[in-house]
Amino acid sequence: MSFANPDAQHIRAMLTGVKTIAVVGFSPRPGRPSNNISRSMQRYGFRIIPVRPAISEGLGEKAYRELSAVPEPIDLVNVFRAGEFIPAIVDDCLRLGLKKIWMQEGAINEEAAERAVAGGMIVVMDRCILSDYTQLMTA
Repeated sequence: MSFANPDAQHIRAMLTGVKTIAVVGFSPRPGRPSNNISRSMQRYGFRIIPVRPAISEGLGEKAYRELSAVPEPIDLVNVFRAGEFIPAIVDDCLRLGLKKIWMQEGAINEEAAERAVAGGMIVVMDRCILSDYTQLMTA
């Protein structure tokens, strides 16, 4: 079995219910994709919660070392990490009962994606959330 992303209709439905996005691998540096994309999503009205050790805030929000430290509900986990880090992130999501994970372009781990789906998660992999959002939701 190989992983397949949801179709556009399912991605649109998923994004419609999202208000709070935890960004794993958020960079505090403007110009980095995780910062630019998160800032743009914030402008579209999403609450961005940065998840990265060694920073205390990002885009005006308190940052957290790891997903398990975030004290409020997370609607979607947006991953800006290399493929080898994704299995541990999926493990955290499953353990915390999180239902949606989006792995940005280049963030690929088929085995972890299939495990997330098997655990009841909606998974989008190797796609840009900002591109999909602007194409599907603002057209």
